[in-house]
Amino acid sequence: MSVAVARAKSILQPKLLVPLLLVQMAIVMIVTAVQQTPTIDEPVYVGTAVTYLEQHSLRYNPEHPPLGKLIIASGLALAQPHLDPEFAGNQSELGRHVLYEAGNEPGLLMLLARLPMIVLTLLFGLVVFAFARDLTDTTGGLLALSMFAFSPDVLTHGSLATLDLPTAGFLLTAVWLTWRARTARPWCHLALAGAALGMALATRASALPALPLVLFLAYLSVRRWVVLPLVAGVATVVVWLSYLAVDPGLHWVAPDNMPDIHGWRAVLTDLLPFPEPYRDGMRMQFAMEDSTFRGFLFGERYEGALWYYLPAALLVKTPLGMLAAWIGGLYRTRGVAALYVLVPPALLLAVAMTGARNYGTRYAIVVPLFLAVAAAGLVVVRRMAMVLVIVVAASSMTTFPYYLPYSNEAFGGPSRTHLHLHDANVDWGQDLGRLGRHLRERYPGEPVWLVYKGAGVPEAYAITARNPLLVRPSEVHGLLVVSNSAVALATGRLATLLATSGPPIDEVGHSMSIYRRPSPSP
Repeated sequence: MSVAVARAKSILQPKLLVPLLLVQMAIVMIVTAVQQTPTIDEPVYVGTAVTYLEQHSLRYNPEHPPLGKLIIASGLALAQPHLDPEFAGNQSELGRHVLYEAGNEPGLLMLLARLPMIVLTLLFGLVVFAFARDLTDTTGGLLALSMFAFSPDVLTHGSLATLDLPTAGFLLTAVWLTWRARTARPWCHLALAGAALGMALATRASALPALPLVLFLAYLSVRRWVVLPLVAGVATVVVWLSYLAVDPGLHWVAPDNMPDIHGWRAVLTDLLPFPEPYRDGMRMQFAMEDSTFRGFLFGERYEGALWYYLPAALLVKTPLGMLAAWIGGLYRTRGVAALYVLVPPALLLAVAMTGARNYGTRYAIVVPLFLAVAAAGLVVVRRMAMVLVIVVAASSMTTFPYYLPYSNEAFGGPSRTHLHLHDANVDWGQDLGRLGRHLRERYPGEPVWLVYKGAGVPEAYAITARNPLLVRPSEVHGLLVVSNSAVALATGRLATLLATSGPPIDEVGHSMSIYRRPSPSP
């Protein structure tokens, strides 16, 4: 017995547990990345990254700053992707061209685009561990890292070539470094905090609301006003460098359809000391926020945005044990630490709740990162903390590798997420490859009709299908495959097809439903 206890204690040492958690996380994310075909946003970022490598041009995807796409490009460079120098389509067409029309291997390109994000996510795991350890102790750091490593949202977006998780991770790093400045080498840590803040701003402009907060935390750490220009100046330099890394001459020409904004948004945009393409990108984002989008929550379709959408979506897509750990962390994190750990996610969540697009918890991905750190406060009740880690790990691991459509047990698990949410919460176009294999194995030779919500090209995955929305419903016979996001928002001809098809006979990846429509009677 003593030998077994000694072995158990040796396994639980931080030097072993930290790499163990990160290795299992890496394996899960790599397997997930290999099995998923491009999501809706990824081809745009991949195509833009290729233009960075080949043409040093900023003309594509200007609504987002370039750093995240430069990180994606670091992986793509290994494949030396082809791009027709005469290509002149829009950014959606660019992504399709690079992945499916230019002679590149789409599976290899997507894996190479996702690998740098996977590595970056693992590094953010070390930040979570270090931040929580600084606030509590080593055991608290392990508790926080466990919550991070088993978070379905983190595993989902950490394995994709997108911009949401890197932005949140850079912000977490900036806040942690301001905390570190309280106790050791303040000028060094604050300069690094400025760099991390600049990386967040250079990845997505949605990080801008955190700028004054990080500056305030930097001041709070050393009580010297001189730190404000230091942190802000370093952040500004990083933003500029990200643009100059793409195009050293900054040959930017604003699109002809550049929206015109007014009021406080115009004033804010004009005051920013960032490159003109950054400010033009903000103008595009503000214009999008003035648009009206369709949403879906708990089985109800609606127009516009619901202020409570993101909290509701987080409730569905967060493991129950993790919700309990968050609540405990909120209670245990007090005093000055609360300003660093709780205020940033609260602020960014509040801002995100005002957004026009109710598309997914990815807009609030900052919450699981910061609240993983907050959960370290439960270290004072170690048995409860251990139970919660086990519950969270079990809930997360049993959904492998379907992390994108995850929902917790109270809402029926991944197979029922589509009944409550849509878009990036469940069906982001990630299962086209799985669908191709599924049809070949189970339904060879049968006629297929497909309504696919995604950026992939069905033919690239050996899917031969017709569009049922181009013919009368009475002409649609055989297998009808519909992305669950399209089911959620179905109107008109698609709604008629679904109403006359009966219940689904099968599903793929919890994101696509398969119906059988009988052949006409002779």
